[in-house]
Amino acid sequence: MLETDLISILIPVYNEEELITELLGRVCAAPLPQGYRRQIVVVDDCSTDDSYAKVSQFAETRAPLVELYRHKENRGKGAAIRTALQAARGEFCIIQDADLEYDPGEYPKIFRPLVEGLADAVYGSRFAMAGERRTLYFWHAIANYLLTTACNMASDLNLTDMETCYKAFRTPLIQSIPLRSERFGIEPEITIKLAQRGARVYEVPISYYGRTYEEGKKIGLKDGFEALWTITRFWSRKDIYSEGGPGILDVLSAARRFNQWMADTLRPYVGKRVMEIGAGIGNISVLLCRHRELYVAGEINQAHLARLAARLAHRPQVSVEYCDLAKGDGMGDHQDSLDTVLCINVLEHIEDDAAALRNIHSVLRPGGQAVILVPQDMAIYGTLDEVLEHCRRYSQAELRLRMEEAGFLVTQMIEFNRVTRPGWIWNGRVLKRRYFSRFQLGIFDRLVWLWRLLDKRLPWPATSIIAVGVRQ
Repeated sequence: MLETDLISILIPVYNEEELITELLGRVCAAPLPQGYRRQIVVVDDCSTDDSYAKVSQFAETRAPLVELYRHKENRGKGAAIRTALQAARGEFCIIQDADLEYDPGEYPKIFRPLVEGLADAVYGSRFAMAGERRTLYFWHAIANYLLTTACNMASDLNLTDMETCYKAFRTPLIQSIPLRSERFGIEPEITIKLAQRGARVYEVPISYYGRTYEEGKKIGLKDGFEALWTITRFWSRKDIYSEGGPGILDVLSAARRFNQWMADTLRPYVGKRVMEIGAGIGNISVLLCRHRELYVAGEINQAHLARLAARLAHRPQVSVEYCDLAKGDGMGDHQDSLDTVLCINVLEHIEDDAAALRNIHSVLRPGGQAVILVPQDMAIYGTLDEVLEHCRRYSQAELRLRMEEAGFLVTQMIEFNRVTRPGWIWNGRVLKRRYFSRFQLGIFDRLVWLWRLLDKRLPWPATSIIAVGVRQ
């Protein structure tokens, strides 16, 4: 359960018996942004020295502040970070190495862009200098520069220090990204996947007190080659969602022509003061929010909210808000004030769809319009519906009845997108697939100009229906 006044400090440990107690003391004493508490999660990666015993002893005196986990075998820094992330409960989290090279006293500086809502991730850069830095290892600096440059090319970011160990995140975001690297490849993997998710990444200058190999430094030449392989591996494919449904939304974000077709179909019914419920990652929002007096992009998923904020950050008329259509008080402060509510592929997810429609009715002014797009026909319900967590597909008569019961006068019922019905049946009912093929979707999207010409002439029902209802 996420705790919004908590910061999780994630500490991977391997053979740091000399330093770990001192490091934990500094972390416990470090300043935090005002109003925040700390959760310290230590993961011992099967140390062969007394690191685990020392952390255990420290944790006993600071319970429940320090939580300790231990791997049964040495798996690497990336594996330790994954374990720590599973235990993180804070709104924000930071990776803290156990070697005293990084100063916990700089937490307020690192967390400021996160707390102020500017960033989704913050990197502490050792090379954007504004503090102290021990000068060591010229060739390490060259290797860091080359790896950072390669990662920047893959991610299209302009970081100065991709390999920094001080990385802080919004916890729901980083927890929703599948991380695969076992060792130090975790650094470029996180960076590339954050970029692919459209996260807002900031850098802040930090102090750095590097140590020598004699003093216990662990990263080496082998890890540099692993980082290059990791960059190549994750640049060439998208693996950025732990769940199937959000992954499908990401695939659909690349279908620009299809999204434009949908937006063009909806646009005639969209007024000046609009709420889009279930805006997802903004595939339709970016197309319909222009020329509006107010456009509320509402979403319940925290990871989607962050991506929406990033995509729509420079549009002053757009408000990105948490919105729970299933709850009567989950629609924000918009009662009786909106011209239009767009509800696109949302109603089918809600068990009590009648209550959801009443909630939509409540935020519209008299005469305002609800534009509801839902999947059509339970006869084609399949595995794609399951992974998208659809409770149902609608018939036109069923949707009309639900809307009339909620107080709407249904003025139009539009069939949309007949062309994909055979593909939906083939993939979801015959092949039992639980994902969208990027290749198939790419071909489909390139031919949208043709589908728009043919769609109304096809002899079978549409995949979706759009109902337009007026609040009476």
